[in-house]
Amino acid sequence: MASRTVAKDIITLRGSAAIVSEFFGYAANSILYNRGVYPEESFAKVKKYGLPMLLTQDEGVKSFITNLTAQLSENEIVGKEWLEAGKLQRVVMVIMSKATKEVLERWNFSIETDSDVVEKGVSREKSDREIMREIQAIMRQIASSITYLPCLDEPCVFDVLAYTDTDVPVPFTWIESDPKLIANPQMVKLHSFDTKIHKVDTLVSYKNDEWDEQ
Repeated sequence: MASRTVAKDIITLRGSAAIVSEFFGYAANSILYNRGVYPEESFAKVKKYGLPMLLTQDEGVKSFITNLTAQLSENEIVGKEWLEAGKLQRVVMVIMSKATKEVLERWNFSIETDSDVVEKGVSREKSDREIMREIQAIMRQIASSITYLPCLDEPCVFDVLAYTDTDVPVPFTWIESDPKLIANPQMVKLHSFDTKIHKVDTLVSYKNDEWDEQ
């Protein structure tokens, strides 16, 4: 009787870093679209992760996100990539009121890196399909965020914070920033995905709706 096993793919440190940085790019676009930070007509539909995804066509935003994902996986200044070096702890996308700069939402992506892989250069095994399913679950939750997050009923802007180890030089394209926290936030934990080298946990915190407190 023939037996069947699930095929595993070899995941290298560089390959894992590429998966994670690409995920951040698509997640950022999805958040900006689904939270209405930019007009619907400024996005174009593509297929990724087996899902219809939206990518910004605004040249300024597109350049910002491209530079962000490149910085996470290609740090030319220090010659070592943040994700490959295991130096990146988390990335936070912050949505703020355009008028007052009050922080309304923080999309927090925490990253755990397998130190053995970084130090010894070993690889891990996990099927690409399984990783894609885990990312799909996160993207679906972002797409349905209108059902569990308050409506953003004012013009908003966004920023991205990167938390790295203290010994990482700050490239000239980044500046030191305050954490842009929300006082007494509500929080929703989303799904996570794991390449077996990098694990990404997702959490969104948002400003309490005063009407709900009365």
